[in-house]
Amino acid sequence: QLLILDDLFLVPLDARERAHLTEIIEDRHGRKSIIVTSQLPELDWYDAIGDTTVADAILDCIVHTAHRITLTGESVRKLKAFKGR
Repeated sequence: QLLILDDLFLVPLDARERAHLTEIIEDRHGRKSIIVTSQLPELDWYDAIGDTTVADAILDCIVHTAHRITLTGESVRKLKAFKGR
């Protein structure tokens, strides 16, 4: 019932990927949960999605009903690597 999209938008989407993501998001909207993690701020999602209209549709489904957790500070991986030295 839960879909996790981890590190979404590490690379920009192509047209086929945009279509698939749009279909997945619209199918689940208001019915099933999605967890999205991304290193990009929401405003940069437009460039990563690559089509303003599609980005608006995806963000409209995700952002307005989201519970956000914004992490700050150093990367845990970076801190662990430093402690291991």
